[in-house]
Amino acid sequence: MNHGLSPDPIFTPLVFRNLTVKNRVFRSNISGRFDNEDGSLTQTRINWETKFAKGGVGAIISSYVPVAMHGRIIAGYATMHRDDFIPLWEALGRAVHANGAKYIMQLSHSGRQMDLPGVHNQQRRAPSSTSSKETLHGFLTQAMSTGEISRLVQDFGRAAWRARQAGLDGVELHAANGYLFTQFLSSGINDRSDHYGGSLRNRARFLLEVISAIRSEAGSDFHLQVKLSAADHNNVIPWEGKGNTLADTIAVARWCEAAGADAIHVSTGSLFPHPLNPPGDLSLETLAVTYDAMISSGVFGFRNFLLFRFPMLRPIFRWLWFRMKKGLPIEGVTLEEARQIKAAVSIPVLCTGGFQSASFVREAITSGAVDGVSIARSLVASNDLVEQWRAGRDLPERPCTYCNKCLVNAPKNPMGCYEESRFPSREAMLEELMSIYRTKPGLRIP
Repeated sequence: MNHGLSPDPIFTPLVFRNLTVKNRVFRSNISGRFDNEDGSLTQTRINWETKFAKGGVGAIISSYVPVAMHGRIIAGYATMHRDDFIPLWEALGRAVHANGAKYIMQLSHSGRQMDLPGVHNQQRRAPSSTSSKETLHGFLTQAMSTGEISRLVQDFGRAAWRARQAGLDGVELHAANGYLFTQFLSSGINDRSDHYGGSLRNRARFLLEVISAIRSEAGSDFHLQVKLSAADHNNVIPWEGKGNTLADTIAVARWCEAAGADAIHVSTGSLFPHPLNPPGDLSLETLAVTYDAMISSGVFGFRNFLLFRFPMLRPIFRWLWFRMKKGLPIEGVTLEEARQIKAAVSIPVLCTGGFQSASFVREAITSGAVDGVSIARSLVASNDLVEQWRAGRDLPERPCTYCNKCLVNAPKNPMGCYEESRFPSREAMLEELMSIYRTKPGLRIP
């Protein structure tokens, strides 16, 4: 679709140093518990990812993919810690490529942050130099030794090599939203006194070592992007430190570029979920039903359950959670921070944060704020959002309501849209949720 005499910027290819994507829309990292206990992926995950490739996105950024079993946030997420998993990921990549999209694997480690403990991650390892509690659930952690850090650097490098062997199109380091890289980077979390703590440069050392390891293992011509939180906003609990500022992140982004990163992906917040990520509402009524699956998760699990379960206590949580949102938009909540990061680097910049209207995305690109956008919930609500934009719609026929019921259902129920008002009936909603679990006769992955 043309706008005036110029092509629609949304559908202009995005050219990175080592990768070209057909348009400016990326499916951001989101998933459900689709996979096996040992970390091997299933046909269900392939069905999930191909939904978005068929819907027209230029590239899919995988969900959180641990490089080690002890780095999982929850069981049921595929990993990339074994060579014999390469053919499974190769099958996924082929399915996505057959539908015209690229596939970027998001390499991750949870550190202190977790949803549900499993048999492989009972003891959390994190940067902290002393025993500490993760903010949201209160998981107890122990400091990582320098030897453990060195081994993990190697694990990231090897996982990127596997991604390349599987024929995938690149990797993303998840250095945002409270996972291990964030824990090293953040002044509000990292209290180490060795060369991985103290100054910002020291706190960035682990991330930069991983970039170097990936370049060594996977080569200089394999796409590598880094997802960073523009600002930590770590004081969700008011007495905690605010953590890194935008100025800190701009410095880290420049160092990532110098180390060999091909793009920066901008998010926000030092934990996940965070009041600003994902933006929108948070259904405490739904949490009261689903959080019982997490009631034993960490020191604060039962406390959180009580805050959600009893209506008289919900205002306490609602005040803590929603006070940061005041005056901020839902769509493009991190866009202005992304604009400043883009002005400071010469590599492409992506941004996530509630995008759903074509006119807003078009303006974000043409104004020079970003080179592309990543979308999760609006694509979960409308898998064909990009094709609806191509057909001339500004908003999809049934827009995402930003209720975040997809998020709060995820620990207990299948991933998908749970806003019944978007469906003709509850049965239709359930039909859509279950659709990815079906396989055709004879269909199997290697």
